[in-house]
Amino acid sequence: MRVGIVAQRSNHRATSLATRLFERLGADGVTVVFDETTATALAADESRWTDGDRPSPTGVTVDEMSACDLVVSIGGDGTFLFAARGASSTPILGVNLGEVGFLNAVAPDDAVETVVSEVDRLRETGSARTRTVPRLRAESDGWTLPPALNEIVVQGSHRGHGGGAGFEVRVDGSLYTSGRADGVLVATPTGSTAYNLSEDGPLVHPSVDGIVVTEMAGEEAMPPLVVDDDSEITVRIEDASEGVVVGDGRVRERVAPPEQIRVSRADDPVNIAGPQRDFFAALGKLA
Repeated sequence: MRVGIVAQRSNHRATSLATRLFERLGADGVTVVFDETTATALAADESRWTDGDRPSPTGVTVDEMSACDLVVSIGGDGTFLFAARGASSTPILGVNLGEVGFLNAVAPDDAVETVVSEVDRLRETGSARTRTVPRLRAESDGWTLPPALNEIVVQGSHRGHGGGAGFEVRVDGSLYTSGRADGVLVATPTGSTAYNLSEDGPLVHPSVDGIVVTEMAGEEAMPPLVVDDDSEITVRIEDASEGVVVGDGRVRERVAPPEQIRVSRADDPVNIAGPQRDFFAALGKLA
C-alpha cells in the first residue's frame, strides 16, 4: 500500500498534519511519499517528530503520485488542483485548510481517522469510496494542455485596457458569440464556483453533466451558456498581437493569433475519495 501526501506550501498546519499522517500510516505498514517541497520541509525540521527515531521522508514529483493507491491533499482547492495534475486516475482525498474548499470535504480534526479508514477499505476491497468529476482538454495544432479540473481560459496578453482580443465562440460548429472581450472562460460544474463565478458565470450543481461558457468583460457579451458535456467548444482568438491559454490558473500555452482552440471533456476524469462535500453548505461560505 502506497499513499502520497501533498501539503500546502509554507503552511505549518498542513505540514504538521502531514507528519501525523506519516507516523500513523507508517505504523500500519503503509509506504508514504510526499511531494518534493513537503518532503524537504519535513526533513529540515526534526522537531516535528514525536518519537526518538527520525523518519526519512521520501519526496517525489507530483507526476509520480499516479503510482500511489491514494493521494491526500492538505490545504485549499489550489493544493488539490496541484495534486490532481499528477494523480491521474488515483483517488484523491482532500483535507480542507481553506475558507471554502469545494474540493476538500474532510476537516483537519477528522483527517487521520478518515485517511486510515480509506486505507483500510482499500486493503479490504481494493477500491476507495470515490465520485468521478470531469476535466477539460484544450488543444490546437501542435499542442495540448494537461487536463483542467476547474476551467480553461483563452484570453489576450493581459486583462484590461489594451489587453483584450477578438473572439469567435462556436458550440459543435454553431456560432454562439463573437466580438471583443478580455477572454473566454470554459468551466466544468466543479469549476463553476471558482474563476467562472468571479466573471459572473452561473453556479452549476456538481451532479449536472454540462460545460459552462462565459465571456470575460465582453463589449457586447452574450449571457453565460451551459451546454451538454459532450459538446466541443471552439474559441478563435484574433485581432491581438499575442494570446494565452490557461488551464486551472497554472499551465499556460502562448499562442499567436489568429488561432483556434478546441475545448472538450477530457478522457481522464478525477476520482475524489472520501465523504462528499455538502455543496449547499459550501455555498454558504461564499457569502
